[in-house]
Amino acid sequence: MNKDKRVLITGAAGFLGSHLCDKFIAEGFSVIGMDNFITGDKKNISHLSSHPNFSFIEHDVTEFIKIDGNLDYILHFASPASPIDYLKIPIQTLKVGSLGTHNLLGLAKAKDARILIASTSEVYGDPLVHPQPETYFGNVNTIGPRGVYDEAKRFQESMTMAYHRFHGLEVRIVRIFNTYGSRMRLNDGRVIPAFMGQVLRGEDLTVFGDGTQTRSFCYVDDQIDGIYKLLFSDYVFPVNIGNPSETTILEFSKEIIKLANSNQKIVFKPLPVDDPLQRQPDISLAKKLLNWEPKVSQEEGMRITFNYFKSLSKEELYKKDHKDFSSYNKR
Repeated sequence: MNKDKRVLITGAAGFLGSHLCDKFIAEGFSVIGMDNFITGDKKNISHLSSHPNFSFIEHDVTEFIKIDGNLDYILHFASPASPIDYLKIPIQTLKVGSLGTHNLLGLAKAKDARILIASTSEVYGDPLVHPQPETYFGNVNTIGPRGVYDEAKRFQESMTMAYHRFHGLEVRIVRIFNTYGSRMRLNDGRVIPAFMGQVLRGEDLTVFGDGTQTRSFCYVDDQIDGIYKLLFSDYVFPVNIGNPSETTILEFSKEIIKLANSNQKIVFKPLPVDDPLQRQPDISLAKKLLNWEPKVSQEEGMRITFNYFKSLSKEELYKKDHKDFSSYNKR
């Protein structure tokens, strides 16, 4: 049914981008992947290299984008998404949210394509409303170290809605809450890969602050399903996609130790600047609009993810830095 439909997925070699490529190919679409491998990894899409419905363009979306032929859908997932990354390349993070988004919105307009923008729960900042509904405007420090990511995404949403209102562009905006699963980078600074990497290396688990801050973790298959349903909905405003099951970081670290059947200690370090103390999505809108809610239990999702990380090579397990970012900081 979808064999003549073409979709462009930016950030295709990243965690969510690569899973989206799999989803759309499985649904019969012709998929064009795009990535410049700043934070993405070629191995995430290597299994698609010979697939007849997949093609790949190595490109930085902050530069002009040219796609030959028709294009029906665009999913913009190109962006550093972990604190380690966007604190190392703050300017590139802002550029991909502004210039990159502008380029892709322009491409969508030229191709008369529907575009879905990947936003984030970080637009809510350190929230004063809990759980966070889409109607909450957030509590963000624009000049703090995390502001480069938070504000890039907030600007991205504003520009997307401007294109919708001024040009009538078909747009969708997903606000993604913490998501986990295979193809995450072990050392990208996010909670689950950080804890799992530490426990697999036999290290103490690092908890920032006193561990009472909360997060809500959504398994990747559920997240991809929600994004897919949102793309084909008729709703143009932001929609939260995440798991409303909330847990403290300290409780979660203990769960990882139990999962690994290990006896590692938990050590505490100072809480990073502007780190949110609470994070839990209100998914009432997703339930109503998309008939969507998470299906995979945390126990099952964590087991699958732990087994994935456990299967990595020793070299991957001990790899500290994904890439030298120095050249991007000169731009």
